[in-house]
Amino acid sequence: MMSRTTNVATVAMALLLIGCGASSSSDTTSTATPATSSSTTAVASTADTSSATAPVTFTAQVWADNWFSLTVNGVKVGEDSVLVTTERSFNAETFTFVATYPLTIAMVAKDYAEDESGLEYIGTDRQQMGDGGLIAEFTDKNTGKVIAVTNTTWKSLVIFRAPLNVDCVSSADPATACEHETILEPETWTSPTFDDSAWVAATEFTAAEVRPQGDYTTLTWSPDAQFIWSGDLKVDNAIVYRVTVADR
Repeated sequence: MMSRTTNVATVAMALLLIGCGASSSSDTTSTATPATSSSTTAVASTADTSSATAPVTFTAQVWADNWFSLTVNGVKVGEDSVLVTTERSFNAETFTFVATYPLTIAMVAKDYAEDESGLEYIGTDRQQMGDGGLIAEFTDKNTGKVIAVTNTTWKSLVIFRAPLNVDCVSSADPATACEHETILEPETWTSPTFDDSAWVAATEFTAAEVRPQGDYTTLTWSPDAQFIWSGDLKVDNAIVYRVTVADR
């Protein structure tokens, strides 16, 4: 009798364990798969897709002395069609792109410089320091509203300055005589999550100070759009800018 009782208990225990095992095997943990999005040079999406709004079509118009590139939400959407190595380039550009609010607009602006001296027309009787300038505006095509313009709300960082000793302008060998300062573009600086708190506000200039040429007058500009650069139109030859547009 004792033996039989033991066997029944053993079978009962086995059945209980099997039942528990079956219940345990069906209790799985679900892990969310991060959403991914594909982008082209004409489509810019916010990094945080959980808070992104519906995609919107925007128009950007830009004039630069001499060259620029444009990135929105970390995606390059356009650049000056004339190479930065072109001595006189004062063309305006218009781009259409799709993005979601908030927008992080990042731009590079470069004035023409023949070499690291920062000068132009080297070896001629016109050898001199050049001067730069940038103006841009961005329109939400759904509403027709201008949602961003260049002004002092943009943050800036100078990445190429020359000549630091301006008396070298008259040198017969400016590549040797002129001093310069160059830094690399910060990593991920076009990303919406980049910390630009150490950057300084862009400086506004009047049209009389920038003296825009070429295609500037072929476009109609918002009265709020201002020419910007760093603090020095001549010494500062390459600058990166950022601004964030929270919503329409």
